[in-house]
Amino acid sequence: MTTDFDAIFKAYDVRGTVPDQFDADGARAIGGAFARFVAGHGATSIVVGRDMRPDGEEFVAEFGEGAMDHGIDVVDAGLCATDMMYYASGVLEMPGAVFTASHNPAGYNGIKMCLAKAAPIGSESGLDVIKEMAKAGPDPTGHRGTRTERNVLDGYVAHVHSFVDVAGLKPLKVVADTANGMGGLVLPAVMAGLPFELDHLYPELDGTFPNHPADPIQPENQKDLMARVLGTAADIGLAFDGDADRVFLVDEKAQAISGSLTTALVARSILAREPGATIIHNLICSKTVPEVVAEGGGTAVRTRVGHSFIKQVMAETGAVFGGEHSGHYYFRENFRADSGLIAALVVLEALGNHPAGLADLVSTLDRYAASGEINTTVDDAAAVIERVAAAYPAEAQDRLDGLTVDLGDWWFNLRASNTEPLLRLNLEAATADEVTQRVEEVRSHFG
Repeated sequence: MTTDFDAIFKAYDVRGTVPDQFDADGARAIGGAFARFVAGHGATSIVVGRDMRPDGEEFVAEFGEGAMDHGIDVVDAGLCATDMMYYASGVLEMPGAVFTASHNPAGYNGIKMCLAKAAPIGSESGLDVIKEMAKAGPDPTGHRGTRTERNVLDGYVAHVHSFVDVAGLKPLKVVADTANGMGGLVLPAVMAGLPFELDHLYPELDGTFPNHPADPIQPENQKDLMARVLGTAADIGLAFDGDADRVFLVDEKAQAISGSLTTALVARSILAREPGATIIHNLICSKTVPEVVAEGGGTAVRTRVGHSFIKQVMAETGAVFGGEHSGHYYFRENFRADSGLIAALVVLEALGNHPAGLADLVSTLDRYAASGEINTTVDDAAAVIERVAAAYPAEAQDRLDGLTVDLGDWWFNLRASNTEPLLRLNLEAATADEVTQRVEEVRSHFG
């Protein structure tokens, strides 16, 4: 076995390069460890799936063998998007695992795992325990589990449709780029029978990503989508990542719409349906989000970055929806899990009911300029954060996640990377010129 467990276990999932960091034997060991962990939570069965990466079929088979060796029954859902696995975990009330490296390039694979009903597993809620069990090796029981196959796609499609009034949807011309990822499976299934004209870029499932990386947060990976939107006079463009759990929007003028504005847009639609609801947003999201929630009569709750924190706070507060700047959108009725397709469908419903285009629909939400995430390599991230905090002693500060300093008409957050010697700076101000000026100001304190 060549798997480097310390290298591939991250804060929220497992991810590494194949085969030097992660191999089939490692997948089997993790399957056994996952089985022991979920058995401790009372589970007797798990549901597993995989994305389109070349080694996925072998890895998920070995993972299942490891689980069955530890007495757990395995339900194999086959090819599936990450949010489809969360759906299966929810309706089947089983822990789940999907083999995917999300937006990472070819050559990577990984695993996203959850407890029954899509309850999150992060480093502080079980992932570290699973890692240590995998490193310790097998401890099989006398009973061997069974393996069955189950198609959950039709149920998933009906579930996604349940978030909108399907009969009230209006015709729209939609361009979608699924980048040879799992959107190529689930998007046509969800769109079938809906009044949308779908122009689908790179629908073939191909984990070598022959056209462009399946990472739409990078602007260069939205170029083909933007060109097609303009070239065909489409109403909207949708860009999905490799496992189709995230979506990014492009308006009819081929302008990218940020995750913050999409969060605000979806929140506004949900609050119209459920007045007074609680909406979660991570602390990197624009101030637009809490403002729009307040204007809609809702309650905004700010959280740390990361799906396990969002889901935990949603459970504690009963929140109906949560959003992150990174394109993750969480829904209470989706077992508090994230789904790019559900978010896309909510946006398409709102757009169809709006008398003008998407650019006009979001125009009242586009209130600030943002830096985007700026990464800087530093020797000692904690020391730099303290140095920057000391530079703004009279301003409002909090340490919910890294350092956030709010100076009224502009604010910034500084966080250390979990895995690299990097500082991540996000800053928002009134104008792009002020953003540039303030970024230089904050970085001048890095030393």
